[in-house]
Formats: sequence, structure tokens, C-alpha cells
Amino acid sequence: DTVRAGHSVAAVLSAQGKTTDALLSTAAHYSRSPSKRELDMLLATGEQASVALMAMTLEEMGLPAVSLTGWQAGVGTDETYGDAHIRRLSMERVRRELDEGKVVLIAGFQGVSPGNDITTLGRGGSDTSAVALAAALRADELIIYTDVDGIFSSDPRVCPDAVRRERISYDDMLLLAQKGAQVLHDRSVALAQAGGVPITVRSCREGGAGSIVCETDEDASVVGVTQKKSGRSRLAAITAVGGALPSIEKEKIAVTALERAEITVFAVAAGERFMSFYVLRDDAERALQLVHDALIAAKE
Repeated sequence: DTVRAGHSVAAVLSAQGKTTDALLSTAAHYSRSPSKRELDMLLATGEQASVALMAMTLEEMGLPAVSLTGWQAGVGTDETYGDAHIRRLSMERVRRELDEGKVVLIAGFQGVSPGNDITTLGRGGSDTSAVALAAALRADELIIYTDVDGIFSSDPRVCPDAVRRERISYDDMLLLAQKGAQVLHDRSVALAQAGGVPITVRSCREGGAGSIVCETDEDASVVGVTQKKSGRSRLAAITAVGGALPSIEKEKIAVTALERAEITVFAVAAGERFMSFYVLRDDAERALQLVHDALIAAKE
């Protein structure tokens, strides 16, 4: 629809479904300790399959398209296999293909090192690729399609009363990502903020309005609550994020809600714009819902 409305479109794709996990499992079958370089060579094929298949699909629909690997698209990285950082972007090939009226499909999550080796960008790498390319192309709009219709005040699968945020600041989104929210990776949010690139997050199924991550006026309210389980720790952190945090009143409201449900709070940690409550891992989802409803749902 966007192409037929007269716009030029470049799309960054991830690997399909559980392709990356399947490739890792296959690698483990052949090597107990595969080199990171060879893992990057292997894992990059997932995204390459996606863009090639999408190009075929669009061509079948009558839309000219071309698929590009990360290195063909001019994504240059450092030499950190498995967790590379983008260091340079050369958009000549992408711009040329766009000027020829093609939809340009770019393999996310990957780039090329100074030594011409394939590298991957780590968790959330396709989001990072999309933000970097949007900034380099000076795109009019960047939309990230996911399985939920935007950024919610918490995981709607756990918190039925979670509300969609029409707009959320880079700072708050960055904190939510760092504290466990899975919608966007923190590196992509930081990159978007540095480049001044607003991100629209929208459902690939529902076609709703979504949410926009951008510079906003400071909000005194709690904008979101998320959870994070680290390694083998028996504790999980339930973190509330928002402009007015921390505050003694909000801490008391959240702790009271948890204690009434007989959930033990082992510690409370607070910083600028966030407050974390540490509970047993087994209590994490119930605690997430209780803190969310106490600090957000009761007020909205």
C-alpha cells in the first residue's frame, strides 16, 4: 500500500520464526565450541533467506524488489563477532535501487567488518539495523512491525489492564528496554535518540495506530512496568519507569499491594526515573500485574 501511494520503501527483515535458534542447535551438533566468526557466517543466513523470499513474494505481487545482505547494503561494523556495533554506513547501493523504483529488502542483524568478514549485531540487531538505515537515508518515517500494537504500560499478556501509550519518550523507552521490556532493544532506542529518528511501533496483524517513541515533554506519571529475570538468580526485578520516580509514596503503594498478596519484597532499588522491586522468580508475573495495577491501572 505504501509503495502504491507513491513512496519509496526500504525494509529491514529478521529471520523467520525460530530460525536462529534452529541454526544454533545445528551448530551444536557439529561443534561443542564453534568459533564466533563461523557462528556469524551461519546465523546471517537466516536473515538472508527472509529478504530473498520476501523479494520473490513482492515480485509475484507485481512490485519490483531487490534483496541485499548487510554488506551489500553498506553496513560496516567493528570486528566483534556476535555483538558487533555499526561504525559506518554507505547507502549508495540502497539509494540507487530506490531510485530505480524497487522495494529494497535489507537483511537485518548483520554487517561486514573492516576485514570483510560477516558480523552479527547481537540481540535486537534487526531493530538496530532499521534505525541506523533510517537515519542514514533520512527517511520520512520508520515503522517497526511487531506482534503487539505499540508500546503498552506492561505486557498485555500478563496485565489485562495494560494501556497503549500513544507517545513515549526515548528516555523512558530506553529504561524499559534495559529493565526487561522486549518490544525494542535498548541499543536501537539509544541509536534512534542520538540520530533524532522517531520510531513508530505497530502490529503486523491488527493494523492499529501503534505508538511513537520520540522526544516528548517530561511526564510526571509512571509510564510502564516491566520484569527482568537474570541468569540463575532466584530473584526477579519488577521495575516501574516514569518521570516522577522514585518517590516514597509510590514505593509504599507498590510494596503494600505486594505484601497484601503475600509476596515478599526482598529489596527495593531506585534511580533517576525508575524503581525496582525484587521478588522470587516464581512470583514475578503475579508481582508484575500487582505493581502495574497499583501504580498505573488504578489511575487511568
